[in-house]
Amino acid sequence: MSGQRTGWRRVLPTWRTVLGTVLLFLLLIVGGMIAGYLLVGIPPANSAAKAQSNVYLYSDGSELARDGEVNRQNVTLSRIPKSVQQAVLAAEDRDFYAESAVDPAAMLRAAWNTVTGKGKQSGSTITQQYVKNYYLGQEQTVTRKAKEFFIAIKLDREVSKDKILEGYLNSSYYGRNAYGIQAAAQSYYGRNAEALTTAQGAYLATLLNAPSAYDLTAHPGNRPRVLARWNYVLKGMVTKKWLAPAERAALRFPEPKPARASAGLTGQRGYLVEAVKDYLTDHKVLEEETLRAGGYRITTTISKKRQNAFVKAVNTRVMDRLDDSRTVDRYVRAGGASIDPASGRVVALYGGIDYAKQYVNGATRSDYQVGSTFKPIVFAAAVQHRSTTQDGESITPQTVYDGTNKRMTTSHGRPTGFAPANEDDRSYGPITVSEATDKSVNAVYAQMGIDVGPGKVKATAVDLGIPAGTPSLASSQGAISLGTATPSVLDMTQVYATLAHHGSHRPYTLVDKVTKDEEDIELPEREETTAVPRAAADTTTSILRSVVDGGTGTAAQGAGRPAAGKTGTAEDDKAAWFAGYTPDLATVVAVLGQNPESAAQEPLYGAGGLSRVNGGDYPAQIWADYTAAALNGQPVRDFDLQLEEGAESPSPEPSTSDSESPGASDSPSTGPSDSATLPTPPTGAPTRPPTEPPAPTVPAEPTPTTEPTNDFPTVAPQAYDLDQHLPPEWGD
Repeated sequence: MSGQRTGWRRVLPTWRTVLGTVLLFLLLIVGGMIAGYLLVGIPPANSAAKAQSNVYLYSDGSELARDGEVNRQNVTLSRIPKSVQQAVLAAEDRDFYAESAVDPAAMLRAAWNTVTGKGKQSGSTITQQYVKNYYLGQEQTVTRKAKEFFIAIKLDREVSKDKILEGYLNSSYYGRNAYGIQAAAQSYYGRNAEALTTAQGAYLATLLNAPSAYDLTAHPGNRPRVLARWNYVLKGMVTKKWLAPAERAALRFPEPKPARASAGLTGQRGYLVEAVKDYLTDHKVLEEETLRAGGYRITTTISKKRQNAFVKAVNTRVMDRLDDSRTVDRYVRAGGASIDPASGRVVALYGGIDYAKQYVNGATRSDYQVGSTFKPIVFAAAVQHRSTTQDGESITPQTVYDGTNKRMTTSHGRPTGFAPANEDDRSYGPITVSEATDKSVNAVYAQMGIDVGPGKVKATAVDLGIPAGTPSLASSQGAISLGTATPSVLDMTQVYATLAHHGSHRPYTLVDKVTKDEEDIELPEREETTAVPRAAADTTTSILRSVVDGGTGTAAQGAGRPAAGKTGTAEDDKAAWFAGYTPDLATVVAVLGQNPESAAQEPLYGAGGLSRVNGGDYPAQIWADYTAAALNGQPVRDFDLQLEEGAESPSPEPSTSDSESPGASDSPSTGPSDSATLPTPPTGAPTRPPTEPPAPTVPAEPTPTTEPTNDFPTVAPQAYDLDQHLPPEWGD
């Protein structure tokens, strides 16, 4: 037959087959669409308005807190200013009134971006978001998305655009447990929705994108991100000709008022719940909106005993000493975190005096400089990379540097333009690295940071546990070694826990278990990795033991345990830190200054009656009290250190007797063999610190004279922009 195909063409489908297949496929799609439209009706309102509570538990199973009370009050669209409506449209769906209820192209694009790792995007119109909020739920399933698709189409045919927008504004979540524009207006600005300004409406529209992250009261460190989104909303309004350019130019960001905690989240409970929520959402365990729907039982890693011990230590050492007659005492805030180095479990977290009074979590905020608590990272990087001085000498605890005040740092024989001041402009001359750590000598660590290379210092900081996106970490160069970065207290606790764990980094966790309807929710894997070699971590520990034995951190001896740690002070004394660890527990404490009205950072001179607050004062005392209580009843363990070659202390002077009382020597302890030089372990409960800490052997952080200097670098000379004129090798 002439029409019969032969050879390879026999295996190919005919054009009729192809056409028939395509038509059948299209018919199935059309049929499915019609069936979906007919079968999926508009359901009654969902249970979002009666959301379940989430139950949060301490690690022992006792109840910590519950959340889930819904704050909602519906208003008609006519009571919402037009400019506020337009701000929401500019943020979420600029073509809402002109487009159809669904946008398949946007949905496919969002799905593709999510799958390819370009960021999760919803691709949903306002109509679809309203359907999800009001009629369905927040679960991320194909079934829910399919229902959302068909209900949105049907709703768009049966309900006006104004009614859909009104429903969306009344059902959306704005953070602070506020559902709907009216509750949000009251929560953030203390006014009704009808009184909102354009600028305020744009901020509330900004919140819709990421309610928790964009609440500046809770996350002041996110201000750049919030302002960028706020400007995006206003720019969209100008683009759509809803706002004149001149009006836009006159607008200023409207600061939201402080949040008020619900009755069930007062005290420490609110800080802990918010930190756990952030952990679950940041680590993709649960979506924020899914968690908000409630019904979860969350067992945290927080030890009730240790949490209470932390609160008691802060109250005893700081809060009970404050006096309302001193203005500066109203500025005092505190933050603390404690991690088990072996497991990475956060066992205690101090956020502030009361979540209802101080909304910002002092343990997780990332807007205060860490000062000299960053210096051990520089030394660890030096040992890790076998760095050398400008003269080619290996950097060890015994390496001698020039500790002259405002000494110009050099790189390959050239001045860098960076000449930081020491504390109180004190010069030390030739001084070993160990002594410079004891006394927190800026001149030494500024030069060491250059010798190692700022790029390597940053890399080590990230490996140890500081987030790569930490403010000032990415941009700082020469000054990085002196603590210009602003990681949170919790982040710094992760760093010191890694050092305590001999350089092995296990990401911290705040959650032991999450269940819903008796089913376990999968938690993220926390793989243990080597941040720095053991010798680098242990050699760092050896010089930090010296800080506690005879440097600026002697108050930490009150814990009655072998300890290593470092004090730190931020620029203008706006924050004082102590970061330290025993073999069993790593804890960081910060005392912070913040104006309660303006939220501006404030110096702490005179706080609690002290002329100056240093890391060796309140923070180290709190650390000692807490650590003694937290480890009470546990065996006293010494550090098991494996030091880098050449890191051992020189032989003691002949005058030092073996019979000398424990702890009498100022020389640093560097390994297990030095255990005899440590304070005698307590026979019962660990020795509590005295009312006032013992005076340091070396006055590393003395009281300032007229104008206080800082445990923080001065800026480089004005004629030389350090960060823009770096030698190429600084980025190594």
